[in-house]
Amino acid sequence: MSTETPVKSGTFTRLRNYFLTGFIIIAPLFITIYLIWSFIQWVDSWVVPYIPKAYNPDTYLPYSVPGVGLLTAIMVITLIGFLTANFIGRTIITYGEQMVGRMPLVRNIYNGLKQIFQTVFSSESATFQQVGLIQYPRPGLWALVFIATSARGEVDSRLKDQGEDTLAVFLPTTPNPTSGFLLFVPREEVLLLEMGVEDAAKLVISAGLVTPKYKEKTQALADEVLTREVADDKTKAQISDKSEKPETAKPASRKPRATRRKSAKAS
Repeated sequence: MSTETPVKSGTFTRLRNYFLTGFIIIAPLFITIYLIWSFIQWVDSWVVPYIPKAYNPDTYLPYSVPGVGLLTAIMVITLIGFLTANFIGRTIITYGEQMVGRMPLVRNIYNGLKQIFQTVFSSESATFQQVGLIQYPRPGLWALVFIATSARGEVDSRLKDQGEDTLAVFLPTTPNPTSGFLLFVPREEVLLLEMGVEDAAKLVISAGLVTPKYKEKTQALADEVLTREVADDKTKAQISDKSEKPETAKPASRKPRATRRKSAKAS
């Protein structure tokens, strides 16, 4: 009995490790495919009913083609952007926004969403590109936040009257980072981090289980800096050796033998 137990436990351990290894490989791949497939089906369910039957490949094929609605949506959005870039398109958009501006409830929703999208997708925008730590909900407890922007408008004016230079930060919840709290925190109380927004989102979603490899990145950067410094020192040493090397004296030029014989006869 004592000789068979280790063999059985060892076999069970190997099988468990094989299962966990396969699960680690398959689970992220399956979830990724499932999310992409769900998104494609969601877009198709909204767009495909508005596609004319003459242009819908499902009319001619015995099976449905997934992604037709998504491709159609991308093409329509791109076409609208192209038409908006010229004078006629801008004129139509201006008239449309004026009509929306006359609707009390729709006006507020449209203007708010438009400003949000313009701010987030602007190429010059620096919003949500930094991650920091703040003490929340009480001193001594630290929470991960995304730096949105500096405080603006009336909030900035009122807080500056109190001598506060504040930042607008977004405090996400775990495991769903799309919900959270908007906080205005004094700038000096925000501890900025070097990790990227993607790494911070992984940290929030995994409830701290997936931690960015900070030490490895720091060590790699330190090694790179050290290598550059060593190369610079070698280059400087070579330059200094060349500058300090004494110049060899040039040998005195000798006169030809014929010239020396003539001078001897003349004497």
